[in-house]
Amino acid sequence: MENRRIERRTFTYYMQVLDASTSKLLGHMSDISDEGFKMDSQYAIPLGKDFRMYINLSKEVADKTMLIFSARSRWCKPDPFNPNSYIVGFQIVNMPQADHAIFHRMFEKYGAKSK
Repeated sequence: MENRRIERRTFTYYMQVLDASTSKLLGHMSDISDEGFKMDSQYAIPLGKDFRMYINLSKEVADKTMLIFSARSRWCKPDPFNPNSYIVGFQIVNMPQADHAIFHRMFEKYGAKSK
């Protein structure tokens, strides 16, 4: 079993994650860490696939309008509460340093610490 030492937080802001090549909605962020995120999706996402994604940003976290990055699907399972949805884990694989600072601000601003 994997022992995680990276702090994860529940994502409290409704933020869409979109495919950068098609603008198709992939899902909504539900959990965040400095290295990745969990997303609720209507689609089963293939494992180990790299996606080029974008997130529209609020002015609260950045001066730019969107964050574009690459992430790899690490796991995908059916949502236990909604049979028509999936929960998908992604690891960030390519994000410029300046953009990672924005991602970290999202983590700090919208990530709720577990009690």
